[in-house]
Amino acid sequence: MTTSSTDCIRKEIQLRAPQARVWKALSDAEEFGTWFGMKLEGGFVPGQSVFGRITHPNYEHIHLEMRVERMEAERLFSYRWHPYPMDMKRDYSAEPMTLVEFHLEATGDGTLLKVVESGFDQLPADRRDEAFRMNDGGWTSQMARIERHVAG
Repeated sequence: MTTSSTDCIRKEIQLRAPQARVWKALSDAEEFGTWFGMKLEGGFVPGQSVFGRITHPNYEHIHLEMRVERMEAERLFSYRWHPYPMDMKRDYSAEPMTLVEFHLEATGDGTLLKVVESGFDQLPADRRDEAFRMNDGGWTSQMARIERHVAG
């Protein structure tokens, strides 16, 4: 299921994996990077930032910061970041960050994973629509990636 407004992207997927397995794929920074396609320097700690770079072909030039907000074991993992920071000549540090939330819920078949990214309406007008469009498509592919990762 997918729903979105101009400010918020919502995706969900039923994963055939126990909630503890999905939680590890989200909360362990090295494992997160494996399925997400990034190399992170350090672990996830609420209130702290972790830095890294994208490892997908043609996106290796993207360096990023993830500011971890909340980690509630096997239920919620959230962080803030600058969405779609493609222009290496632009300083994104003064721009608002969007909030990414992963919600986990145990089901009879495994785990329901919901991803919500919000805050796009706060972004500068010149990049708001493209950041939303690219992340909307990006989350669609990331849901498939985590599904393959936790199944294997």
